[in-house]
Amino acid sequence: MNAQEPLRLAVVSAGLSNPSSTRLLADRLTEAVRGELDTAGRTTEVHVVELRELARDIADHFVSGYPSPTLEEAITTVTGADALIAVTPVFTSSYSGLFKSFFDVIDNDALTGKPVLIAATGGTARHSLALDHALRPLFAYLRAVVIPTSVYAASEDWGGSGDPLTDTLPTRIARAGRELSALLAGLSGGGAPVTDDLAVVPFEQQLAALRPQAPARPSTP
Repeated sequence: MNAQEPLRLAVVSAGLSNPSSTRLLADRLTEAVRGELDTAGRTTEVHVVELRELARDIADHFVSGYPSPTLEEAITTVTGADALIAVTPVFTSSYSGLFKSFFDVIDNDALTGKPVLIAATGGTARHSLALDHALRPLFAYLRAVVIPTSVYAASEDWGGSGDPLTDTLPTRIARAGRELSALLAGLSGGGAPVTDDLAVVPFEQQLAALRPQAPARPSTP
């Protein structure tokens, strides 16, 4: 990857309404990532894929086996990007069918090694576990690199402090933006080199340290 070229960021939004909270969350995450990369001196090209506009094309693909030009362009946008932000509404404790169907038509190896930020929206915070039991395994199967922080936005998170026992939505968005931009900068050669400062202790030495030490014998006069 040429360090002088803009980083390509694909944003997949599976919101069904217009406007939608899913697209709003996708835009907030995009702003966070772009802001971090701007600070690092990197330019970003953002390409948004609205799955709502591709619903018929995705269904036709399953029947015909061939993507329409519009769907093929969306697939190329996602697979050719340097990183991906994927946001879905949560229905029945999982990602939407439209979201899953889109990634079903992408080749299983096309996202290998690609940094991904996963996020979701829903009416209640009870659905937040969908990020870890549904979205994260999906992208792990596709061999993508999912950043540690995932972002879930319930209805009460917008314009308020959200759950008092968790970080606020802006805090989670900012953290996820830092993680994805740092991973992107590292892959593109703009990050600090990774060094291994940990000394490797031989296994036999570790076992010896666990064995009880025999009491010292008193010295004879």
